[in-house]
Amino acid sequence: MTDTPYVPARRRPWPDSASRPVATPLQPSVVYATSDPDALDAQYEGQTRGYSYAREGHPNADVLAQMLDRMEGASGGIVTGSGMAAVGAAVLGVLKAGDHVLGADQLYGRSLRMLAEDLPRMGIATSLVDPTDAGRVAAALRPETRMILLETVSNPTLRVADLAGIAALARDRGILLAVDNTFTTPRAIRPFEHGADIVIHSVTKLLAGHADATLGYTVARDPALNDAMRVAATTWGVTPSPFDCWLAERGMLSFDLRYDRAEETAARLADHLAGLPGVARVLYPGRADHPDHARACALFGARFGNMLSFELEGGRAAANAFTRACPGIAFAPTLGDVATTLSHPPSSSHRALSAEARAALGIGEGFFRVSVGVEPFEVLAEEMTRGVIAARVA
Repeated sequence: MTDTPYVPARRRPWPDSASRPVATPLQPSVVYATSDPDALDAQYEGQTRGYSYAREGHPNADVLAQMLDRMEGASGGIVTGSGMAAVGAAVLGVLKAGDHVLGADQLYGRSLRMLAEDLPRMGIATSLVDPTDAGRVAAALRPETRMILLETVSNPTLRVADLAGIAALARDRGILLAVDNTFTTPRAIRPFEHGADIVIHSVTKLLAGHADATLGYTVARDPALNDAMRVAATTWGVTPSPFDCWLAERGMLSFDLRYDRAEETAARLADHLAGLPGVARVLYPGRADHPDHARACALFGARFGNMLSFELEGGRAAANAFTRACPGIAFAPTLGDVATTLSHPPSSSHRALSAEARAALGIGEGFFRVSVGVEPFEVLAEEMTRGVIAARVA
């Protein structure tokens, strides 16, 4: 019989080591133990640093948030369980019943749905406006407008917001400007440097970059807003998975390389598609024929990103023929993977809109959005040429 007391495995201390791991450890623990109630009080009151329950925060989320903060030139950012969770935390943490939020009319489909259906149920009024014209935004403001929500580059028509004009307007009126920077990323623009108050990301996309982690991120210039968004994220339980945070951190180590390669290929692919018979139009901010090309140059310099859109002649029949003839490109409602993906907004992100509403945004049945990956340009050009030829005879 031994005199050594039994210690359950879950209560044994982590092994000491004179060295440290090179890779960030994955810590999936839901709860963290403290020594006594006084120690827990000190932790909750901010006198000491620690964790208690994973819904309130965990090490892998904090490591990832710090990386994202550095990229955006911010501090105190919050990682959430998805990009839409980040939008939700920003809205629910800041707005209250009786407030009005003015959204861009070309937001991601689920953001549009939140504005049209969910926020009004909570007593938050909403309306939409063209974000490419600060004059129209000014005309759409109300006395109770508390927030303007827009995307730097819209999904999926790639219109470039009049960020300078809207930021000046928001500043003069005391209105918060929330900017979804998912498409452009901090590699192209850091919205805080252009007057934004809140920045939002779907980390799932380009930042994590491997289509295997679902995460979001939001951060405010004002620490008090960060605290409010953090409370909302904790209350609504939009907790990020430690494993997804760990995967995203790994992906972000190659972000700059992936972004630069995909951006270079996207510019070449846009020009290639524009020269193919059967392609009605190509949308890429780096092309001189893009309606917002001058504004894109002013905002982004030469960083036009990896996203492009195009429209086929022939509508839905042409769209079906195109995807079937391009098996080497994943037809999937996502973006930002290392591999190129093809999305059809009428049947995915914007399917909840009526055909008339989609048409008003310039989204026809032959409309595709392309998230260009890191494959060689020649491979993508050959695949898409085959698809366009098939679409022409559909």
